[in-house]
Amino acid sequence: QVQLVESGGGLVQPGGSLRLSCAASGIIFRFYTMGWYRQAPGKQRELVVGITSGRNTNYADSVKGRFTISRDNAKNTVYLQMNSLKPEDTAVYYCNAQAGFRNYWGKGTLVTVSS
Repeated sequence: QVQLVESGGGLVQPGGSLRLSCAASGIIFRFYTMGWYRQAPGKQRELVVGITSGRNTNYADSVKGRFTISRDNAKNTVYLQMNSLKPEDTAVYYCNAQAGFRNYWGKGTLVTVSS
């Protein structure tokens, strides 16, 4: 059974930082492209950043220079370091794992940026 479990969300003030984690099980993690997506209230889910098995990354323009994705294949975990957070970063953040036709989602973690 595949599980992606996100953690690290919460309430943070503008300009603050958070680190999200996504622990994967039930997949051969090192073969998967891992991604972070987010969905704000009333908006569509959008890609924040992805990292391939070869550690190539693809960031949304809105987070470039502020967010950093990393992966630890030994721990089957992908991280999202979020700095200089803005109110518009408020959303539910979802972890995604893709390999070929296999596509899995976590249940999400809420990030709220507010003073």
